[in-house]
Order: sequence, then structure tokens, then C-alpha cells
Amino acid sequence: MPRKGQRTFIVGVGCTAFIKPRGQRTTEEMGLEAATKALLDAGLTYDAVEIAYVGYCYGDSTSGQRALYQLGMTGIPITNVNNNCSTGSTALYNANTLVKSGMYDCALALGFERMSRGSLGTNFPDREPPTLVLNQASQELEKTLSTGENHGPGAPRLFSNGAQEYFDKYGGNINHLAQIASKNHKHSVNNPYSQFRDGWTVEQVLAAPKITKQLTKFMCSPTSDGAACAIVVSEDFVHKHGLENQAIEIVAQALTTDDTATFETKSEMDIVGYTMSKNCADEVFSQAGLEGKEGRDQVGVVELHDCFAANELLTYDALGLCEHGQAHKLVERGDNTYGGKFVINPSGGLEAKGHPLGATGIGMHFYIAMQLRQWAGPMQAPGLFDIPDKRGKYGLVHNIGLGGAVVCSLLRRPEFFKEGGEDGRKRLGYNHAHEYRPITRADVEKVKSTKSSPYILQLARL
Repeated sequence: MPRKGQRTFIVGVGCTAFIKPRGQRTTEEMGLEAATKALLDAGLTYDAVEIAYVGYCYGDSTSGQRALYQLGMTGIPITNVNNNCSTGSTALYNANTLVKSGMYDCALALGFERMSRGSLGTNFPDREPPTLVLNQASQELEKTLSTGENHGPGAPRLFSNGAQEYFDKYGGNINHLAQIASKNHKHSVNNPYSQFRDGWTVEQVLAAPKITKQLTKFMCSPTSDGAACAIVVSEDFVHKHGLENQAIEIVAQALTTDDTATFETKSEMDIVGYTMSKNCADEVFSQAGLEGKEGRDQVGVVELHDCFAANELLTYDALGLCEHGQAHKLVERGDNTYGGKFVINPSGGLEAKGHPLGATGIGMHFYIAMQLRQWAGPMQAPGLFDIPDKRGKYGLVHNIGLGGAVVCSLLRRPEFFKEGGEDGRKRLGYNHAHEYRPITRADVEKVKSTKSSPYILQLARL
């Protein structure tokens, strides 16, 4: 059923390039860039923002305030969010929920991350990580898989086991994972924000060093530094500020956590969130009044959580983009890329674009919003508006964090969308959907609050 509350819209988005984690940029520097771009895109100053949520996993308390204070010290509520790999979308979910409630008309969601090299680890070695129970349950089930005991770091091993269970039950093999990874790396060639733009072939993906029995290095997302930002507003706000030419509606959105299936089904797929993702997707399609296969057929473009090629395969099935047990067949048909039924991860996905945990989910919404505005240039999915309904097809976002939480969003052009006039491309001076430029101090001056601290602003690295 549709959620109660007013309609909500994304009117401004901004993103940094996602880069290798080498300590080159601070979180406040990246956060300032993403937020400044989002405000410029929307033609707003920070004074218009009534509440903010800031997501990150690796940072001290109140890092969100430190980043946003560069734009103004206006006294608004700022809440810091940590929800593993779904942190960014969780920040956006909270911002969207409060605008939908009618309590606020303009909310900002910001996500950033400054990570360390190598596989994910804990920052608290004096205690057990909350995801340890997932690793233990998965390793207990490995003996039931046709490949037996696995190896490798914790996260890739978990998702590898999920994929192997899928192979054992329904078919498919490592070649399907290589096709998914190669597809994403080829998509990333057109994305100037991507960490990797190498366009690896299937053969190169398969020849890369093995991480687990099922995954090679090029099937895995890298650790990354980066930031992304989105501004969510009410319908009244859209019309008041003349943003009908770029507002994208959040038609439906849900956040789900684990249910008992994660452990009680004794399934490697459920341990890595298959049922959690399915429940979340089913909820957003129900909210939008789109049921069954016919509902999924109204989706044209997707950004989903391919932390590993293994999870992209499982997620096709969980989201209902194919018949149950037929995800590998979707790959074989090419229904995950240009010329197929869906364009999935036109940005290059996490495997190629990068995965700065706090920024990832908001970055996905950045790319889908740009697709629905038709600003995405060489990344643009064709045919989104080749249907009688002028609102066009839906864009779908899926963002998961083990431990666990999933956020799914269905986005679409509203019926009042009208092209023309000044828009974000004019205000930034270029099309930031498919061209990357850093911000300048002049950019910050355009969007900063009247209540800004010269002391904080002089510390900004621009």
C-alpha cells in the first residue's frame, strides 16, 4: 500500500569522483564538494535546508557537522548515520521520511567516506564485530556446498558462498559472474566519476588473481574515498522554487532489516541478504501499486549493490527482475545492459565506480536522477520515455549493508515535469551528470548560508 504523507522529490544532487583511498582528501573537503554541487544544482543556498542527515562508517562523531558547518552554522538538526554499506541510502531514507511526514519541506542527505587500503576490517579490535555471527553461520554451511570449504577475506567469502548456493540450486557458474563484472567495467568507461575505467573483458576478469573460489579481483568492489549528496523537498517547495524542470519523484522507498530467514533457512543466500532484499523490493513495488512481473516491467534503469559480481547475480532474482532461479539466464540474454530489457549499473556499479560506504547509496540516487532527467550523456539508458505515459519508466535503486539493512527506492519523473529554462547544468556551468569538475571558492560563496563562520570557511581546502 502507498505510504501516507506528502509527495517528495529529489531536486538537487552532487557527487565527487570516487578515488583510491590514499588519504588525498579529507571527509569535510569531499562533503563540502558534494553538498555545494547539490545546492548549485537545485539553485538553493544552505539557508533553505531545514534538516540534514550525514552518513559515514569510518569517522569520528559529528563529522557531519564539521562538513556542513563550512556551508553555514544555522542551528538545524544534523544527525550522523552509520548502517554499514547502506549508510548513504539510510541517511536519504531518513531525510525523505521527514519531508514525507510534512514536518519539513527541505532536507539534505550527505554521505562520505575516507577508507583504508585493502579489504574491510574493524576499527575496534577489542570487541567482536556485529557481522561475526554472519561469518560463523556461513562457514558452518560451506560443507553443504558442492565446492566445500572456501577461502579469502570475510566479505567476499560470504557473497561467494551465496553465489555458489545459487549455482548448486539453479545453474550458472563463475563465467556468469565474469560477464557481470565485465559489463560493469565496460559501463564505467563512460563515467568520469569512476575509480576504474579500464573496461576489462570477460577473459581479463577471469584471468585476474583469485580472491575466493568463485571471485577474482575484478569481480570485487574496491575500497574508495568519495562523497555524494541529495536534496529532498515537498511538492509545494518544487513549485515555489520553479524546479519542475529537474525534480524527480521518490515514488516509493523502504528500509528493511533482517528477519529470521537470515539464520533459520540455513541458506548462504539469505545470510548475505537475499530475503532482506526481496522483502524491501516487494515493499516498494507494493507502495507504488506495481505488483508482480508487470510492475517490474515498468522499470527501465537500475543501480544495484554489486559489492561483488556474486551479489549482483543474487540481486537480479531478489528484486524480481527475472523469474526465480533464472538470474543466470538474464545474464545470458544480455538483459542487464544497453540493448537489453534493463540497463543495470550504467555508472559502472560498485565494482568499477568504487564503494566509499557512506557515499555509495546516495551516489546511486545521483545516477538514477540524472538518467530520469535525461542528462546522463554517454551513460544514458535508451527508451526510458518511449512509452505512452509521459512520466516514462521507473528508475530503481538497491543498496544493502550486511548486519543488516536494505534500502530500495523507485524514482520517476512527475507528471508536471517540464524541460526548458535554467536548470542545474546552467547553474554549475556544465553538465555534472557526465562531466566531473572540482568546486571553487566562488561556488561555495553562491550557496553558503548568511549565517556562515569566516573561521570555518578559511579552513576549507579548495
